[in-house]
Amino acid sequence: MMTLRGVPAAPGIAIGKAYRFDHEEPLVPRRPITAKQVPEEVRRFRRALELTRDQLQQLQERVGREIGAKQAEIFQAHLLVLEDEVFLDKVLSAIKREKVGVEFLVMEVVKQYLQALAKIDDEYLRERTSDIRDVGRRLLRNLLGIEHTTLRQLPEPVVVVAHDISPSDTASMHGGHVLGFVTDVGGRTSHTAIMAKSLEIPAVVGLEMAMSQIATGDTVIIDGFHGAVFIKPDQATIRRYQRAQVRVREQGRSLNKLRDLPAETVDGHRVTLAANIELADEVASVVSHGAEGIGLYRTEFFYMNRPDLPSEEEHYLAYKKVIEKTGGHPVVIRTLDLGGDKFLSQLEVPREMNPYLGWRAIRFCLARPDIFKTQLRAALRASIHGKMKLMYPMISGLEELQQANQCLDEVKQQLRRKRVPFDEQVEVGAMIEVPSAALSCDLLAPEVQFFSIGTNDLIQYTLAVDRANEKIAYLYEPTHPAVLRMIKQIIETGHQAGIWVGMCGEMAGEPAFALLLLGLGLDEFSVPPALVPEVKRLVRSVTYEQARVIAEQALGLRTGREIERFLQERLQEVAGAKDTDDIVAGLRV
Repeated sequence: MMTLRGVPAAPGIAIGKAYRFDHEEPLVPRRPITAKQVPEEVRRFRRALELTRDQLQQLQERVGREIGAKQAEIFQAHLLVLEDEVFLDKVLSAIKREKVGVEFLVMEVVKQYLQALAKIDDEYLRERTSDIRDVGRRLLRNLLGIEHTTLRQLPEPVVVVAHDISPSDTASMHGGHVLGFVTDVGGRTSHTAIMAKSLEIPAVVGLEMAMSQIATGDTVIIDGFHGAVFIKPDQATIRRYQRAQVRVREQGRSLNKLRDLPAETVDGHRVTLAANIELADEVASVVSHGAEGIGLYRTEFFYMNRPDLPSEEEHYLAYKKVIEKTGGHPVVIRTLDLGGDKFLSQLEVPREMNPYLGWRAIRFCLARPDIFKTQLRAALRASIHGKMKLMYPMISGLEELQQANQCLDEVKQQLRRKRVPFDEQVEVGAMIEVPSAALSCDLLAPEVQFFSIGTNDLIQYTLAVDRANEKIAYLYEPTHPAVLRMIKQIIETGHQAGIWVGMCGEMAGEPAFALLLLGLGLDEFSVPPALVPEVKRLVRSVTYEQARVIAEQALGLRTGREIERFLQERLQEVAGAKDTDDIVAGLRV
C-alpha cells in the first residue's frame, strides 16, 4: 500500500477502481500556407471561436441549472479569454505575418500565456492557468474537428486520476459515475476544487505524483477530509474506510429526520433557519432540507453571460416562481451585488485595482437607478404572491441607505399611479458586511426592518485578509475577537431598535460558530440548503441558557484560535461527537 498526501479539496470518502483521465495535447504540425490562404485561416479561426463560445455558454447554462449560479460564474473567466483583444490580435497578426496554419499559432499563443502566468508569484493567479489551458484545448479541438470525451460518459463508477482536471470536465461529472477524483496540481482556491465541493464529490488535489503512481484499475481510497490517497490499500484499511463511509451515510439519514421539526432549543427558544440560493431551481433543495424560507436570494445570475440586460418581466417571473414554491415561508431578495469577483460585460464596468473596495453592489445600483429600479419594480410586483423581503448589499453608511430607500419609495409611487398591486408592508433590510456599517448600525436601524450580517465580507474587510490568497488564509478568522465584538454589537443594536437580525454568511453554517451565534441572540441563520439539517440538530441539542453562557465565556478569551478551540470543545459536550470530521478523526491518517 502506498499513501500520497495532498490538499483536501472536497470532503468525503471514495473507494473504487482508478481511471486515468489523461489530457494528451493534440499533435499540431507547423503547416505553411500561402498569402491567398490567409483569409480562409482567419475565417476558420473566427468560426472556431464562435463554436467554442457557444459550447462554453451551453455548459455554463447547464451548470447553472444543475449545480448553481455561483459555480456557473466560473466559466465567465473562460469566455473572457475568447474576448481578450490581445489574445485575438496575437493570433490574427501571426497568421498574416508568419503564413502558418491557425492551429499551430493558437497553441503557441496559449503556451506564451501559460509561461507568463507560471512566473507570477501569486498562487491564485497561477491556478488560473487551468482556465487558459482549458479554453486553448477546446479551441484546438474545434479547429481540428476532434470530438471531446467527457467524464459524463464513463460506463461504470470510478475514481478519476488526472494531472489536472478543467472546470468544464469537473462539471461533466455531475450525474455521472465519478466517485471522487485526485489530481497532481491544484489548490483550495482552484475552480476545480470549488466545483467539487458543490457537486459533493470527494477530492484531493496537489498530490504531484498521482499520475506517475496510479494505474487504471488500481484500487484507490480518497480521504477528502484529511487530503490522503491510498493506492492498493490492504483489506484492513479498506474495511476501516468502509465503516467510516457507513457512518457518514447514517449521519445523513439521521439528519433527514429533522426536516419537519422546528429550529428550537431544548428550553423552547425558537430561531429561524433559512437557506441561501442563487437559482429558482434550488428551491426544491431548500424545501427538502427543511429550511424555513430563503434568507438570501442572490440575483446576479440574471445579468451573467448575456448581451443585454434582463427585463423587468424576467425578474418578476423568476421571483414569483421562487416565492410561490417556498410554501408561504419568507423570501429575502438581495438586490444586485455586482462587483468584486462578479463582472458583467454588457454593462461595460471598468476594471479596478481593488474591485472588492470599488464600484460595486449598492454603489453601482445608486449610480445606475435605471437598472436598480427595474429590479425593485419586479420584486414589488412579485410580493403579492407570498412573503417577500428586500435587502440592500454593502451598505456603508446612512446616506446610502436613505438613497436606496428613496429609490424604493419612487418605485412604489409609480406602481400606485399605475394601480399595480404590491405588498405595502414589504420589509426592507440592510446587509451589514462593512465595518463602517457595523460600527454605526444604531444610525441605520431606524431606516430598516431587519439586518442581515454578511460575514464573508465583514471578516475580510475587518481583518484586511483576501480570502482567495493562500499565503494569508490563516489570518481569515471568523472567531477573531474584533469580528465577534462587531457581531455582538450588531445583534444587540438591532434588538434595542426592535428589529430582527439574521446572518447569511458562511459562519452561520458551521455548528461550532452557530452555537456561539445562538448564544449571542441571532434570530435567523441562513445557510446553504445542505447545511440546514446540521445547524438544526445543533440548535435542538442545547438550551438557550447553555448557549448564552458559552458565548459569554468565548468573548472573554483573547485570540481567535483560543475561541475556536473552546467552541469545538463545548460543541462536543452539548451535541456529542457527531460532526462529520469527528467521524473520520479516528482514522489517524
